[in-house]
Amino acid sequence: MSTYLYRLARWCFRNRWKTLAAWVAVVVAAVVIAGASGGKTNDALTIPGTEAQQALTLLKDRLPAASGASTQVVFAVKDGDITSPANQAAIDRAVTALGGVSQVTSATNPFQAKAVSPDKRVALGSVTYDVQSAEVRTGTVDQLEPAVSAARDAGVQVEFGGAVYPKAAAGADSEAIGIAVALVILCLTFGSLVAAGLPIITAFFGLITTMMGITALASVTDIASSATSVATMLGLSCGIDYAVFILARYRTYLLEGHEPEDAAGRAAGTAGSSVVFAALSVVIALCGLSVVGIPFLTTMGLAAAATVALALLVALTLVPAAFGVLGRRGARFSRLPLLRRAEPASRTAATEPEKLTGTRWARWVVRRRIPVLVVGVIALGVLTVPVASMDLGVPGSNALSTSDTSRRAYDLTTAHFGPGYNGALTVVADDVATAGQAQRISDAISEVPGVASSSVAVATNGIALINVVPTTGPNDPATTDLVHHIRDQRTALESGTGAHLLVGGVTATNIDVSGKLADALPVFLFTVVALALVLLTFAFRTVIVPIKSVIGFLLSAGAAFGAQVAVFQWGWGKSLLGIEPTQTLSFLPVILLAIMFGLSSDYEVFVVSRIKEQFTRTGDARRAVVLGTGQSARVVSAAALIMASIFVSFIFSPEPTIKEIGFSFAVGVLVDAFVVRLTLVPAVMALLGAKAWYHPRWFSRYVPDPDIEGERLDDRLGDGKHRLTKV
Repeated sequence: MSTYLYRLARWCFRNRWKTLAAWVAVVVAAVVIAGASGGKTNDALTIPGTEAQQALTLLKDRLPAASGASTQVVFAVKDGDITSPANQAAIDRAVTALGGVSQVTSATNPFQAKAVSPDKRVALGSVTYDVQSAEVRTGTVDQLEPAVSAARDAGVQVEFGGAVYPKAAAGADSEAIGIAVALVILCLTFGSLVAAGLPIITAFFGLITTMMGITALASVTDIASSATSVATMLGLSCGIDYAVFILARYRTYLLEGHEPEDAAGRAAGTAGSSVVFAALSVVIALCGLSVVGIPFLTTMGLAAAATVALALLVALTLVPAAFGVLGRRGARFSRLPLLRRAEPASRTAATEPEKLTGTRWARWVVRRRIPVLVVGVIALGVLTVPVASMDLGVPGSNALSTSDTSRRAYDLTTAHFGPGYNGALTVVADDVATAGQAQRISDAISEVPGVASSSVAVATNGIALINVVPTTGPNDPATTDLVHHIRDQRTALESGTGAHLLVGGVTATNIDVSGKLADALPVFLFTVVALALVLLTFAFRTVIVPIKSVIGFLLSAGAAFGAQVAVFQWGWGKSLLGIEPTQTLSFLPVILLAIMFGLSSDYEVFVVSRIKEQFTRTGDARRAVVLGTGQSARVVSAAALIMASIFVSFIFSPEPTIKEIGFSFAVGVLVDAFVVRLTLVPAVMALLGAKAWYHPRWFSRYVPDPDIEGERLDDRLGDGKHRLTKV
């Protein structure tokens, strides 16, 4: 593989302007296609086959008017009576105006629906659309605010909630913060503004192409909004990291005296081989989300995998072309005083690896390998303890900032009606002969423990829609128990009516999604572990290293999960992050396992490949650990800090789910890079010695050697004469 990558990089180097023009054309074409498609991502989390989805499908077929998305409209007064003639007149005008908004089929008047709080301070109206939430146009949502101006002019507070509502302003561009931090890290790593800017610029080619592709695909299939955020995180972080690894090796070859074209080819043949395996591990893990059998996770995984694949393609083609444009300027150091500090360390990396800071760290770890290993494993084990309290769910409006209208609507409804009004269940009764039978079912449901109220909303054409209000909120475990209890007791509730009950609605949908994901988690974890063992066994042609890597991956993932539970469920540091304690996002564990598998394999490949390279050359296992870790520590540290800074930047997002994803990813990356790969891995490798590279005799005969260290390339170029026989 190293030889092919060497040739590809040299071709791109020589044909740099053609390569650059091709990538510009790809980006422009993607932008044009995305603009013409009008695609739009959505937040609907549905799983075909669940009871809540069956209820929605039945409503679409038999009662379309009740199957569309809705927005709850909360009218409130701080003082006085919401039912006063002046307030009623203003709210009536607002409801009439809401009914005239495009895509709205009906607007419910709270006074006609008798949805007034006992203290007469709050009234609940609603707007129903003729389409699902994903199909409600932005222009439609923008018309809601002007429509309620009559009520606001009269002094009535109006807030919106539900599946469709005006979102809070996004605030600062979180990605820009991460990129700025990444630029600073790269400047300090390479000591050059030119070298620092190259990985960021090339990463944007792959990222923009993927984002436009996702937008285009969203016009023909459902893609979750969070898929865009995950793809952006991975596109930026992986795109920058892969370019950094190849750039670091390119500069090393330049400093050793190689010509720029040869240095570009060698960098792609050595570091590029590691990048290929690293990227493939991420892509395989993300594509592995398909085995879970959940459509929105499949599309999310495939979108993220495409992002990483494009980042790899950019690193192998556009980055060498950029080397051709820069030439020897890629190895020049800045004249700025702050950046000149990086020059000695960078030159030392190429000439005197013994003096590297990373080498000194590795030597310290190797000398104290047993205590380092014991303390490290215990520390990660402690971080994993909170995982036992993990509660999967879909965080609702209560997790949003109080500056968000849906959060204010949630709080007003809870305070004046009760928490259950924010998580009402929709019970669909099919084959109901009369309205009286529908009422009998509703009365029976009202007697179920945990039900605050039950009322028949619609009964027509053999189908009835029953609104059930729990006594607890949508994210309360008691509400989950209530949904399961109604389903378990459906035979008794249907008794004598001939009807068939289905429990649906947003709350029941979220409960079904969380349950399905919890059941799929062990299957996916087994799949990821098996993939890790196969991929790393093939990469390093050894048995022990993959097992060690998988254990490290599990420790990193456990620590990330534990930190997430402590912060987002228990509320540690909630004021600092601007969050409210809530459930763990139901699909976060599956996504985090996929990402952590890929990223842990990234750093494992980069560190262990350098160790193996040194062992092949010297035959001294412990010295190889010291030198290999030392040579990879600087660039792995920079890559991890860059990736973590991009993930951390998403904590500034107003969306709590994005905050949660960004925080969990950042903790996982930092723990895996610094604690596991640069500390525990050298300690374990030093303990194992030459045994770490053992493989059965049949292995050499039947398993091809991918040559990720570039040994055959060195032999071909005449650099392998001093290498020992491979063990």
